Amino acid sequence: MCLLGRQDMATGSTPKTGKALDPKTVRRLAQNREAARKSRLRKKAYIQQLESSKLKLAQMEQDVQRARSQGLFLGGGPGANTSSGAAMFDVGYARWLDDHGRRMAELQGALHSHLPDGDLRAIVDDTLTHHDELFQLKVVAAKSDVSHLINGAWTTPAERCFLWMGGFRPSDLLKTLLPQLDPLTEQQVVGICNLQRSSQEAEEALSQGLEQLHQSLADTMAGGSLIDDINMSFMGQMALALGKLANLEGFVIQADNLRQQALHQMHRILTVRQAARCFLAIGEYHNRLRALSSLWASRPREMLVADEGNCGEISVATQPSQSQFSSLLTHAVELTFSLGAREK
Repeated sequence: MCLLGRQDMATGSTPKTGKALDPKTVRRLAQNREAARKSRLRKKAYIQQLESSKLKLAQMEQDVQRARSQGLFLGGGPGANTSSGAAMFDVGYARWLDDHGRRMAELQGALHSHLPDGDLRAIVDDTLTHHDELFQLKVVAAKSDVSHLINGAWTTPAERCFLWMGGFRPSDLLKTLLPQLDPLTEQQVVGICNLQRSSQEAEEALSQGLEQLHQSLADTMAGGSLIDDINMSFMGQMALALGKLANLEGFVIQADNLRQQALHQMHRILTVRQAARCFLAIGEYHNRLRALSSLWASRPREMLVADEGNCGEISVATQPSQSQFSSLLTHAVELTFSLGAREK
């Protein structure tokens, strides 16, 4: 109590002696009090941030453990060998998908209710920012476990069929989007065609670079002795191979940069309502692929086996496509055997 009284007297405008302080001293004391107050606020905010981060980390760890127990990572069962970086990405991507679903519903509702362009633009811009968050999430994952992004274990089987360096090809997606965006002005058509052409050129360059990296890595691993693997040359070979393998990170990040640039360029070319339809079309496309994966995983295999024994009961509607693929496969096998016979 005595100390508090002394502090109050010392920080006031009148000292203990009763003499008034000069304005300079009063100003300095006031500045000291303000600096001390801000310092306490910063310390309090920092502590709150640490506590919040601790809670988020604990929640993410619980999500990772729950997902591991359900066998969600790397398509394996419980106990699959998954890196922490891959596990954290899978959890983050699952959350991103949930948020994305809510944004798509909001975008759909805004279009149906004929929301004014200004209000609709805010939702469209937020959707673009949400896509940017996914690209940033993938940058972190690429630096932690790039193979997880490349092998596509974080996607569904149907999506994996179209995977290219950890994602979709921008040029292929543009082909899918074009019919959904009519009517387009002539200037918009030219802009989208130019974007598609430049995307294809960049994709080809990245694909060639990745192919060269694969060939260089294969040559490195095949070089030297394949039997004596305990000498110094083996360790040097492994170090060289690791250095080349690390370049995969750059390819995936560049591919994501290309995807991100394509989305931003489309956002600039299209009107706000066309951009809204564009994002909805992208979301619906991937929703259909995920739905196809679910149907494929849950198909009644016993019934399919039974149907194979009753070829006459196969519906006429499905027969042409099935026979077409079967004939193509048969033809490919025949070509393979004929080429082998020629070599002999």
